[in-house]
Amino acid sequence: MKIGITGATGHLGRLVVGKLKEKTASNNLVALARDTQKAGDLGVEARLFDYNKPDTLVESLKGINYLLLISGNEIGQRQAQHENVIKAAKEAGVEWIVYTSLLHADTSSLVLANEHLLTEETLKSSGVPFTILRNGWYTENYTASVPTALQNGALFGSAGEGKISSATRADYAEAAAVILTSADQQNKIYELAGDYAYTLAELAEEISIQTGKVIPYKNLSEYDYAKALIEAGLPEGLATAIASFDKGAANGDLYDDEKQLSTLIGRPTTSLTTAVKAALAG
Repeated sequence: MKIGITGATGHLGRLVVGKLKEKTASNNLVALARDTQKAGDLGVEARLFDYNKPDTLVESLKGINYLLLISGNEIGQRQAQHENVIKAAKEAGVEWIVYTSLLHADTSSLVLANEHLLTEETLKSSGVPFTILRNGWYTENYTASVPTALQNGALFGSAGEGKISSATRADYAEAAAVILTSADQQNKIYELAGDYAYTLAELAEEISIQTGKVIPYKNLSEYDYAKALIEAGLPEGLATAIASFDKGAANGDLYDDEKQLSTLIGRPTTSLTTAVKAALAG
């Protein structure tokens, strides 16, 4: 039984490979990556795999039974990229596709949602058995801002009082590994999010507690936050997207209290305290 993991050299992909190696033999795994040299330290077979080169994908997927399709990171390009992979998987005889989608993709106001929803529809109509993992926000998306918050003496955002049910990449990776090595998971949709919802004000408070410094949360309008990010050196498109994600958090798009993720992995998701500690340890 061969399991292929796309994006295997990315942050999430590497963690999934590591979690799968705890559950199955390494020779059952295939790392699919644009640069196989970067997969050298994964300890599994590696094959070239580029979402943007559909003519090459079928050959790379031959012999793979189950495929984890980790969503691409190029906003605006992903639906077409994912369609390339799904079509190739079907032609190559892949028996099951597990896809990392977005929390509440069918109701979310996030700009990311539409591409995920279109991919879900492509999967459902492909004829290939599927499982959809609607992943919530990565805690690392926010803890990455800890050094900047310490430097600026405040944590900035535009999320208001919106609650964020994030989990760490390791939590989501473990869930993917559980699904891929469990029976009776086909044609299911999971809404995956962290057990512990928090506001950005509570994140700032946690940073303050752990550092002994007063780090307040400064809530800005979506426009002003994007402007501040641009002034800090971020590209305009990225800055606008980040500010819009915070606006989505204010709208409740990043909140979920069903605890499907912790149920899958059999333990509580990583706490904010632990994640901030890891970020500070750097």
